Amino acid sequence: MNRRRRLFLLLEPTAWPRIGLSPLNRIITALICISVLMAIIESEQDLARNWRAGFIAAERLFFVLFFVEYCCRVWVAAENPRYGPGWRGRLRYAISPAALLDLVALAPIFVAFVGNEMFLLRLVRLVRILRLAKLGRYSTALDAIGTAIRSRRYELAMSIKIAAVLLLVSSCLLYIVEGDGQPETFGSIPRAMWWSIATLTTVGYGDAVPITILGRMLAGLTAILGIGLIAMPTGILAAAFSDAMQKRPEPEPRDPDASSRGTGS
Repeated sequence: MNRRRRLFLLLEPTAWPRIGLSPLNRIITALICISVLMAIIESEQDLARNWRAGFIAAERLFFVLFFVEYCCRVWVAAENPRYGPGWRGRLRYAISPAALLDLVALAPIFVAFVGNEMFLLRLVRLVRILRLAKLGRYSTALDAIGTAIRSRRYELAMSIKIAAVLLLVSSCLLYIVEGDGQPETFGSIPRAMWWSIATLTTVGYGDAVPITILGRMLAGLTAILGIGLIAMPTGILAAAFSDAMQKRPEPEPRDPDASSRGTGS
C-alpha cells in the first residue's frame, strides 16, 4: 500500500476500516474544538487585549495545521471513487462543499492584511466558529439527519407552507384589530409579523401585546396553533431520523490478524 492510500484511509472517515475515527482524525477533531474554543474566548475584549500575542500565534499555528490538512485532502482525493483519479478528481474535490468550507475556515489569517476594524474582527471570529462545521464529515449522526431531511422533504415543505399561511393570516388579523390602537407595533402587516413570529414559535418576548378583547382572543388562538406548528416538523424529523438510524448498517471491526490466521491454516 502506497503512502497516498494510507493517508487516504486515515483522513477519510468512510474509508477507515475500523469502528470510530482514525487516530489522525481524532487529532484533527480535537484541534477544531480547541480553535473554536479560542475564538469564543477571544470575543471577551479584556482577554483579547491581554493575550493578543498568544491568540495571534495560536491562530497562525492553526492556519498552518489546517492548511496542511487541506492540501493532504486534495492530494488523496484521487483515491476516493466518489471524485475519480487524477487531477480531475482533485478538482472535483476542491469545488465540493466540504473543501470550500475548509478554505473559508482558513480565511481569518488574512485579517492582518486588510485591517483591524471592529466589524471585520467580529466577522473573522464568526468564520472561525464555522470550523465546527468541519466536524460534520466525522459524524454518522449528521449523515442520518441529512438522509432524514431528504426522505421527508415533501412533508417538511408542507409544514413550512402551513407555517407561512398561519404567519400571514395572524399578522393580517392583528393588523386589522390592533392597528389603530397600537400603530407602532401593529400599524402594518410587516410590523405585526414580528409579534406573530414570536407567538407562533412559542417564544413570547412580551414586547408586543394585544390590548383589545378580540385581539387577545386571536392571540390565544395563534399561541395554541403555534404549539401544533412546532410539533409538526419535530415529529416528522424524529420519525425520519429513527428510520434512518435503523436502516444504517453497523460497521464491523476488521481484525488485522484474520488474514494471517487464514493463510497459516
